Amino acid sequence: MTLAAGTRLGPYEIVAPIGAGGMGEVYRAKDTRLERTVAVKVLPQHLSAAPEVRQRFEREAKTISQFSHSHICALYDVGREGETEYLVMEFLEGETLSDRLARGALPLEQTLRYGVEIADALDKAHRQGIVHRDLKPGNVMITKSGVKLLDFGLAKAMAAPVKNSGVTSLPTVMGSANQNLTQEGTILGTFQYMAPEQLEGREADARTDVFAFGCLLYEMATGRKAFSGGTQASLISSIMKEDPPPISQASPMSPPALDRVVRKSLAKDPEDRWQTAADLGSELKWIAEGGGSQVGVPVPAVAASKTRAPWVPLAAALVAAVVGFAAAWALRRPSPSPITRTSIDIPSQMELDRWSSIMLSPDGATLAFAATGPDGKRAIWTRRMDGYAIQALPGTEGGSMPFWSPDSQSIGFFTDRKLKRIPAAGGPVLTICDAQDGRGGSWNEQDLIVFAPAPFSGLSKVPASGGAAEVVTKPDHAGETHRLPWFLPGGKRLLYVSGAQHSDAKKDTSIRALDLATGKSTLVAKENSEGRYVQPGYLAFVREGNLLLQSFDPSSLKVSGAPIPIAEGVSFEAFRWVGNFTFSNDGRLVFQSGNSVRRSRLTWFDLDGKELGPVGEAASFFNFALSPDQKRVAAMVLGNQNLRPEIRLYDLERGVGTRFTFGEQGANFPVWSPDSREVAYGDPGLGIRVKPADGGSEGRLVLQDPGNVWPLGWSPDGKRMLVRIQDSTSGSVELFDMALEGDSKPRKLFATDPSELVNGAISPDGKWLVYVSNETGRQEIYVLPYPALGEKRQVSTAGGATGRWLGDRSILYVQPSDGKVFAVDFDETGGSPRMGAPRPVFNNKVPPRGYFDTARDGKRILIAVPVDDSSAAQIRFISDWTAELKKK
Repeated sequence: MTLAAGTRLGPYEIVAPIGAGGMGEVYRAKDTRLERTVAVKVLPQHLSAAPEVRQRFEREAKTISQFSHSHICALYDVGREGETEYLVMEFLEGETLSDRLARGALPLEQTLRYGVEIADALDKAHRQGIVHRDLKPGNVMITKSGVKLLDFGLAKAMAAPVKNSGVTSLPTVMGSANQNLTQEGTILGTFQYMAPEQLEGREADARTDVFAFGCLLYEMATGRKAFSGGTQASLISSIMKEDPPPISQASPMSPPALDRVVRKSLAKDPEDRWQTAADLGSELKWIAEGGGSQVGVPVPAVAASKTRAPWVPLAAALVAAVVGFAAAWALRRPSPSPITRTSIDIPSQMELDRWSSIMLSPDGATLAFAATGPDGKRAIWTRRMDGYAIQALPGTEGGSMPFWSPDSQSIGFFTDRKLKRIPAAGGPVLTICDAQDGRGGSWNEQDLIVFAPAPFSGLSKVPASGGAAEVVTKPDHAGETHRLPWFLPGGKRLLYVSGAQHSDAKKDTSIRALDLATGKSTLVAKENSEGRYVQPGYLAFVREGNLLLQSFDPSSLKVSGAPIPIAEGVSFEAFRWVGNFTFSNDGRLVFQSGNSVRRSRLTWFDLDGKELGPVGEAASFFNFALSPDQKRVAAMVLGNQNLRPEIRLYDLERGVGTRFTFGEQGANFPVWSPDSREVAYGDPGLGIRVKPADGGSEGRLVLQDPGNVWPLGWSPDGKRMLVRIQDSTSGSVELFDMALEGDSKPRKLFATDPSELVNGAISPDGKWLVYVSNETGRQEIYVLPYPALGEKRQVSTAGGATGRWLGDRSILYVQPSDGKVFAVDFDETGGSPRMGAPRPVFNNKVPPRGYFDTARDGKRILIAVPVDDSSAAQIRFISDWTAELKKK
C-alpha cells in the first residue's frame, strides 16, 4: 500500500512517505485537530486481518500509550480507516542508529551516553510489564535530545498466534552476512540481535531485551555486529554457542569494564545476564564517570554469606599491608610509562583543510579537525583518541578553524560567514555572531570567546552564548592582521599573531599578548608563526618546519632560554601563520606532517569522461589556468611544509614545469593575457602583478592593494581585467573590473551585498560574465552581459560551483550536492540569453575531484587528478611530550 499526499486517515492528513519495512509503511502526516506534525504507520493487512490479533494489538497499544519516557517514541493514537489499520506516533527528526553505524563505531562517550538512555527507557517499560522483543539499531533513533526507542512493545502485540515450528523451516542462505533478517510468523525479531531463548521459541522477558541491548552496545563500541554468519543456520549457531571477540580488540583504548558489561549482557543463559536494565544502566553510568577506566581493577565481589571465617580479617589485613607496601615502593621508585608514538589514520578519500589547525580537546580525549570528506564537502570532524571511528558533525558543513571550550564539551568553528558552536558529541548548532571570514578563536573559563572575524581585522570578543561582538584590537595600518588568539591561564590575557602581507612581512610578524582589561598589547616573541601557551609553562611555535617550545612565564609575559625542538616536519601554512599542531592538558601532542594539499597530476579528459593522457609531474596544485593558445598552463602550486604558494608554468607538449615566481610572500591565482604572453597573479600584500611569461622581468603592479586581491580574468581585447577583492575589515568579497590603460581605478560590478559573490570569469568572446553567488541562500551559477552589465540569467538549477566557459556559448559547472558536472548552452539572439536545460557530462558520473579548466575547443577538460604518494598529510601522535622533552 502506498498512500498519496493528501490522503486522510481519520483526522490525520498524509504529507509524504518516510520509510517502509516488514511491519508497515511510515508517513509524515499532519494532525488537523492539534495542528502538529506526527508520524503515521500503516500496518500490513496480514497483521491485522484476524479480529483476535487486532483486539490484542489495540489492548497492547493502549498499555504502551499510558506511559511516557523521554527516550521512547510516544504513541499518540491507534485507528482504523476502512480496511487500513494505523498507528499515530511522535514525529522524530534525526537518523537511526543503523544509519549512524554504517559510518563506523561511535565514540566511547556517545556509546555510554546512548547506552544509559536506552537502559533507562528499557527499565521504565519493563517495570510496566512491556518487553520490546525486537531491539535493534533500526529501532533506535538518534535525535538532538538523545536516543528514542521505536516500536516499543508493538512487535509482541502484532505477532499472530502460531505454533512454534522451530527454526528448521527458515531459509538456509543469507543475502549478506550483515543483512537484517526478520522472519515473520515463526520467530519474531531480527536474527543478529535475538537471544538464545528467542531462537528456541521460549517466552521472552526483560532479560531477552538485555541480550539484544548487549548486541547494540557491542556494535556501537566496535562498529561490528556481535554475531555473524554466512547462512541463517551458521548465524544461529554463532548466537547459541560462540562469544564475540573482546571489544578491546577493535578499540584498544576502551575501558575493560565495558567488555565485562557486554559479556554479562550476552550470556547464553538468562540467569547469568544482568537481571534488570537498571543494573546494566548503573554499570554504564559508573564507567562514564570514570569508574571503569583503570586496567585490571576487579569489581568487588558480593559475599556469598554474611558469616565470615575467623581468619578473614587477618587475611584482609595482610593483603592491605602488602598492597600498601607495594604502593609506597611504586611511589618511591616510579617506573616511567613508555612513550607512544604513532600515526592517526585518515581515509585516503579525505583531504585535511590546510587553512585550519587540528585541535585536541583540553582533556585529550577527542581530536577535532576540518577536512573535505569523500563526498567533496568540507565539515568539522572528530575522532575519539580511544577509538578509530572518524565522524563528521552534522550542521558543520563548510566549517573551518575549530577550537574547544575549556571543559572539552563544545567546539567553536567558522562557516557561512558566522561564528558557531556545537556540542562535541553532536547536536544543535548555535550561531554566536557574524564572522565574515574567520581567522581563529579561543574560549576561556568565563565563557568568553575572542576571535578574528576577518583576514585583516582586529580581534573581537563575544559571549559564548551569543550576542553582539565587541572589537578589542585594531590594526595600525592597512594590510596588517591580528589573528589566531590563544587564552593564557586565568582567561584575562591572551596571545595572538600580529602580521602583515608585504615584502617586509617577516620582519613585522610577531607573537603578542593582549590584556583584555586594559587593552595593552605586549611583544612576546618575534616569530613568523602563531604562538600557543602549553602547560606547565611553555610557548609553542613553528620555525622552519620544527615545532619548538620555549620557557614562558604567563605572568610576566617573558620568554627565557633557548627554544627546544619537540617535533620536526610539522606542517605550517606560512601564508596564514598557522601551525598544524595541538597539545592537550594531559601531555598529549598531535601534529600534522607532510602536505595537507594532496599531490595531483594534470590530466586531459574528453566530455564523456574518457582519459586522454597526463601532463607533467605530480605537484600540489591549488589552482591553474590554460593559456589561450593552449600551449601552457600557469599553475598555483604549494610547497611541502612551508605552504607559501608559487606560480609554475607547464609546457603542455613537453610536460615540463618551470618556476615562475620567487618572492617570499608567494603568489596567487594566475590568469593569462589574451595573447598568452603575460601572466597576472595576486602578489600578497602588494596587489596584482602582471609579468611576462618568458620571465624576462619582474613585471608591473597594475593594482596596488595590501589586502587579499587577485585576478579572475582578462578581457579578449586585453584592455580590462576582472578582479576579486576581499575587504580588509569586513572580510566580504567583491567583484571589480578595471581598465589596464589610463584610469585603472577598479569599478565595482554589483550593488548588492558583496559578501554573497564568490567567483567570476569573462567569456572568450568578451561579451558575457559568468559568476557564482549564494544570494538565494545556495550557491548558483549566473550569467550577464559584459562589460555593460545587463539583466542576469540563472544557469544552474540545483546548486552550482566553479563555473567555467566551455567555448563561447556554453558554461560548465559542478553540482555541489553530488560532485557531478553539467553543461548549459545558451542562445543570445536579441541580446538576451535563453538558457538550455543542464546536460550532464562525464556520462553522468562524478569526475576525479580536483581543480579543472576547459580547452578553447569546448571538447576537453584538464583536471588535476589526485595521486597517492608519501608526501600526503599524516597526523602524528605522541602520548607524553613532557617525557620526550626530558630527553632533549
